[in-house]
Amino acid sequence: MSIHSEHPFSVPVDQRDPVRRLRGRLAAPVTVLTAGTASPTGLTASSVLVVEGQPPLMLALVGMGSDFLDATTESGTFVAHVLDGAAGPLADVFAGLRPAPGGMFADHETEETDWGPRLVAVADWAGCRLEETRPVGDQALVMGSIQHLEVSELTDPLVYFRGSYRRLRS
Repeated sequence: MSIHSEHPFSVPVDQRDPVRRLRGRLAAPVTVLTAGTASPTGLTASSVLVVEGQPPLMLALVGMGSDFLDATTESGTFVAHVLDGAAGPLADVFAGLRPAPGGMFADHETEETDWGPRLVAVADWAGCRLEETRPVGDQALVMGSIQHLEVSELTDPLVYFRGSYRRLRS
């Protein structure tokens, strides 16, 4: 329960960027991207796309100055985790919205893979080799070839729509 009908620090609707508002109307999967071995890092991303082909590709738009971009450029690899409907708190940690004493990985079991740290609690993930990064608008496009895949029978994915997490239920 809240004393406000909306977020008290949000920008008034008439002052919001219309392109950002349009993007917010496109339901998107919630993923956590991780990279690095000595200093692992990660971030929550919803601008991701899987491209079929040989090799299959994982595309993600990330912030130009993100630690993830630096780590994946340095290591040449990354892991993309597809979150289920109950993983909102995990997404918040990697988005920097929820406190994470000891760092974002402190309360989450990981295992080291050939592509970087994998969050053990997340069943659906892809190990990717970095193929290319390039600026696209205000973001960086990260393109990786999918080297390893693990997929479950996910029926309740976490989705980002109009500024908040949503769940799909059948």
